[in-house]
Amino acid sequence: MESACRYERKFFLEGMEPAAARAAILQHPAMFYEPYPPRWINNLYFDTPWMEHYQDNLSGSAERGKARVRWYHDLEGEVPHPVLEFKLKRGWVGWKESYPFPGFHFGPALTARYLAELIAGSSLPRPVIERMSGYRVALVNRYHRSYFASRDGSFRVTLDTDLTYYRSGRLSTSLLARTVDHGVLVVELKYDAEHETRAARVASRMPFRLTRSSKYVRGVEFYL
Repeated sequence: MESACRYERKFFLEGMEPAAARAAILQHPAMFYEPYPPRWINNLYFDTPWMEHYQDNLSGSAERGKARVRWYHDLEGEVPHPVLEFKLKRGWVGWKESYPFPGFHFGPALTARYLAELIAGSSLPRPVIERMSGYRVALVNRYHRSYFASRDGSFRVTLDTDLTYYRSGRLSTSLLARTVDHGVLVVELKYDAEHETRAARVASRMPFRLTRSSKYVRGVEFYL
């Protein structure tokens, strides 16, 4: 299923405490509030053997994409309802293609071969299975996400803290090589195309530095 297009503006914060970032969002003139509780997000990122998604994101290509399997809450253990997402971007505009992914157990015993067999035998659409056959796991990451929405419902903000990356060259040992991105927070401002004219004003009132950086790129570079 393809999602509607939305605009995204991203801010990387270094040296700011999560509580200070949260306070800055809640004090914004757009009157942001927290519509539901924060949660942990886990991702298995996939890329080609030549790391084409990484290269496109690193170079700031006008059209770039990511492929990932996402689930929430605990990293390890049974993952009953993961979602496969192809996240695509053109400039500031992004959209997703999402598909239910077969459940699996995430832990030291997980292997790339098992994942490949799981995908090949799944009920994913045949073109998606063929697309995934050209990928391999490139990164495992995890972060704690808080959600905010403006009172008029036009803008959404997420705050990601506790960013953690896991080496995935050999999935079976990925949990043994962990890197915590100390002192870094990520804020994203998200909105529909109809609100683009107001977005610059909303973004300018955030005391953060706008960036094109990617958590995926940052995580990959920890292990280059």
